[in-house]
Amino acid sequence: MEFDEVRTWVIFYLISFVVLLLALFFTTQGVMLGVGLTLVIVVIAINFLIVRAEIKRIHEKKEMLRKFTQKEEKVAEPEEEKYLI
Repeated sequence: MEFDEVRTWVIFYLISFVVLLLALFFTTQGVMLGVGLTLVIVVIAINFLIVRAEIKRIHEKKEMLRKFTQKEEKVAEPEEEKYLI
């Protein structure tokens, strides 16, 4: 993970933490219990979707790198045969 991506994740989780604190404040007031619980559900859903997208992106990157290495191995094989003759 690159440094820019780490900073993005830190900012994202700080914002999530602030929203959860706001939701806690709403639920302790009693009047806005529905708003607080809705905020909690929204934060959890967004976290799930972002982590799922990140896992998918990493998987696609590994698959792409695997395809590149297979192509390099196929190109390298004929060169080795020249020296054997």
